[in-house]
Amino acid sequence: MASLSFQSSFFFFFLFIASMCFIQLSNAGGEGSLTAAQCPGACAFRCSATSHRKPCLFFCNKCCQKCLCVPSGTYGHKEECPCYNNWKTQEGKPKCP
Repeated sequence: MASLSFQSSFFFFFLFIASMCFIQLSNAGGEGSLTAAQCPGACAFRCSATSHRKPCLFFCNKCCQKCLCVPSGTYGHKEECPCYNNWKTQEGKPKCP
């Protein structure tokens, strides 16, 4: 009976560690998750679906250099990067694509 308790404890400990690793990976991509050298590649993907590629790349790279983050996908998901999301123009419009 004691060995069953040990196996159960080990199983739940392993499950706990695995869930913590999953939580860490799900938070990946947040602010500060990129290096400056990774910005051009992330922005190339972010701007791949727009017809205004040149200005998109310019502002995306500018935002990435400051925030070290680019939201996933080609549109939206700005909540993943608060710095990227909250940087506004003088008119109050979003600066980052």
